Amino acid sequence: MNKIFAVAKWEYLEKVKTKTFIISLILTPAIIIGFALAPTFLSGQSENSTKAIGIIDTSGLFINGVKDGLETYRIKNNQPTYLLINLTSRTQDQNELKSSADSAVISGQLDGYLLINYGGTDSVSVEYLSKNIGNYKDINNFDNTFNKVQLEIKLNEENINPKIAKYLSEKTEIKPKIIDGKGKESKPDFLTVFFTSFIFIILLMMMILSSGGMLIRNLVEEKSNRLIEILVSSCSPNQLLTGKVLGLSSLGLTQVIIWGVIGFALAGTSTIPGNAFNNIIPILIYFVLGFVFYTAIFVGIGSIVTTEQEAQQITSYLSLTLVLPIAISVPAIEHPDSLFVHILSYIPFTIPSIMILRFNIETIPFSEILVTLIIMIVSIYLAIVGSSKIFRIGILSYGKRPSIKELINWIRE
Repeated sequence: MNKIFAVAKWEYLEKVKTKTFIISLILTPAIIIGFALAPTFLSGQSENSTKAIGIIDTSGLFINGVKDGLETYRIKNNQPTYLLINLTSRTQDQNELKSSADSAVISGQLDGYLLINYGGTDSVSVEYLSKNIGNYKDINNFDNTFNKVQLEIKLNEENINPKIAKYLSEKTEIKPKIIDGKGKESKPDFLTVFFTSFIFIILLMMMILSSGGMLIRNLVEEKSNRLIEILVSSCSPNQLLTGKVLGLSSLGLTQVIIWGVIGFALAGTSTIPGNAFNNIIPILIYFVLGFVFYTAIFVGIGSIVTTEQEAQQITSYLSLTLVLPIAISVPAIEHPDSLFVHILSYIPFTIPSIMILRFNIETIPFSEILVTLIIMIVSIYLAIVGSSKIFRIGILSYGKRPSIKELINWIRE
């Protein structure tokens, strides 16, 4: 036991002092915080200035209503969000007006313009033209404003009270709430749920790939300079493997603790909302179990490769299982009860990421939590046992990489 802790201590101290670990310790949360702040910053930048929007309405029916409607949108200091400029002229046809408006957009005089094609109240189309795909929030505002004006005009034509138009155009927002197993209601926030789950899955993936890559590189180096033979002469292969797993897991736990302190320090701010930590305890449990499981596998892989190129080739296949939960995160949030999501919840390679995701979007039965935890613990045990059998032969094997058949024989022996 003392030899195991000695190996773990040596593994931990050697890696905690490396530049790679120190940089990742600081850089990783900085990148994630940057990802969280960037959309807000860019959105704030676009909403801090009034936008010049042109309008071509040869019918003359909509321009005043659209202008009045857009004046209700405001930015900071109560300034108007949009400055509507009438580009319609009686001396020019629509093609000439459109050509002139296009030039104004290209030169930067206008942010964009609305082109209203009127062929009667039952035949109206509106286009918004700009240099880029445009702000979806702006297009939604234009859409709502125009449709209110169009409805009011139609009701006036039918001699219906315009107040009805206001009533019909007002929307009653449906407020979703989640009911947990105890009957308690809570208000969900899609963006908070998505980014909280997404960030934890990204952190798990980055930790596994960076720490696993570091472990494999060290094993390749130890094999190439024959240091591994000296280590095996002082302790058994199983003691060496267990020590490396404990050392690397401790390294990962150090990262989690430091990142957790940063997260709690920022909790409740605009960067990290307080409800992002609602399920932090079970999330951390799956996080740690997933890290230990993959670490045990990486130890076995590292013992059979002799070059970094071989290591990268093998680990690239494992990384696909880490990317899968990220790829299906949005559909999983929309359909957490789907059969595919439930199947992934019982596969050891995807249990940690999928369960982290599901904890933030639904109430998971205790029986399911218990079963998945047992699966992860048994999987970790089997991964360590299998890796130890590969490790004890692989660390002293040089030259050609063993085939899958040979690996199976090593595990059976």
